[in-house]
Amino acid sequence: MRSLIKKIDGKKLLFFLSIMGPGFITANVDNDAAGITTYSVAGSHYGYALLWSFIPMVFLLVIVQEMVARLGVVTGKGLSDLIREEYGVKMTVFVMAALLITNLGTCAAEFAGLAASLEIFGISRYVTVPIASAVIWFLVVRGSYRTVEKVFLGACIIYFSYILSGFMAKPDWGDVIRHTVYPTFYMNAAFIGLLIGMIGTTISPWMQFYQQASIVEKQVRIEDYPYVRWDVILGCLMASAVAFFIVMACGATLHVNNITIHTAEDAAMALTPLAGRFANILFAIGLTNASLFAATILPLSTTYTICEGMGWEAGVNKTFQEAPQFMGLYTGLIILSGGFILIPGAPLITIMLVSQVINGILLPFVLIFILLLVNKKKLMGTYVNGRLSNGISWGAVIIIIFLSVALIVDVIRQVLA
Repeated sequence: MRSLIKKIDGKKLLFFLSIMGPGFITANVDNDAAGITTYSVAGSHYGYALLWSFIPMVFLLVIVQEMVARLGVVTGKGLSDLIREEYGVKMTVFVMAALLITNLGTCAAEFAGLAASLEIFGISRYVTVPIASAVIWFLVVRGSYRTVEKVFLGACIIYFSYILSGFMAKPDWGDVIRHTVYPTFYMNAAFIGLLIGMIGTTISPWMQFYQQASIVEKQVRIEDYPYVRWDVILGCLMASAVAFFIVMACGATLHVNNITIHTAEDAAMALTPLAGRFANILFAIGLTNASLFAATILPLSTTYTICEGMGWEAGVNKTFQEAPQFMGLYTGLIILSGGFILIPGAPLITIMLVSQVINGILLPFVLIFILLLVNKKKLMGTYVNGRLSNGISWGAVIIIIFLSVALIVDVIRQVLA
């Protein structure tokens, strides 16, 4: 009997591993160059004081991504498809245009993060960016969905380098636990702005479009939804744990030595004398991986969104002949965002700030669309939100909208300062 139970559990585990991917990949890629910079700055400036924020962060992320996953599995359609079908072409074009602008800026930031992380090892961006662009393009355009997903899952594993860096920093675990359980709050603009940045930028519009498109392309059956749900939950937990350890590592080393930083590259360099050369290498490797990972996913998410919205053929499994718009747009985004970094004096910081504002404006619209769609009986049948689920979901969306508005105000303040 015991051997039979083990055999059944083993089959379930193998099946879960075959389903796993969209939720896990989407959540982890959100720890991109900009995210890692935010967490590094939070740890260096405020130590462990912001660790408690990861509890609501996980909660909000799981709620939103679970609804998107359910929409994809039940309807078999991408988010852009559903918005176009239910709310018309004009609204779809508005969402796509905003997403294209903000993602192009963010993609450029990812290539900048990649270039900066490898410059730590003395490799010029004029070498790394063209090579990385070619590798990214070849992987997606010439690969199959299964191959691409396996590479992405492998990239997720490299995020463990940040967890190792956290242990190597030798934090005071008593302080870590205390700040995780008991919130610390400072009534100053810098602290509040950083808190808003950490939570508000954790959920980005591209995530919802990419995850749902991936689930649709994977052709997950409705009866397998419980496995998809666990894929989402585990991905959110993993991504938040990585971010937690980044803050902790910088708090245990930089903050206690009164070293403040402004970029993730600063953090990697500063860790060397404080936690050892190996910690520095691990941190830089994590940043390289995160930037390369996001530089692949973000253009892919944008391409899925626009092609779905326009009714064009889309999918990694398609050829150039089968999906010329999909492959052409993806190629163009890679060339534009990678090429921009090679322009001397390119105003990257301004572009990142502007893209954050557009993200903040777009996110509430996307979240409201998701909630309206997931409550349509004709689309979801018995998989619509229940009363409790709706109450929690709308509450979470209101919080995220508030954070998005606060983030916009904070970014505008930075620009005008």
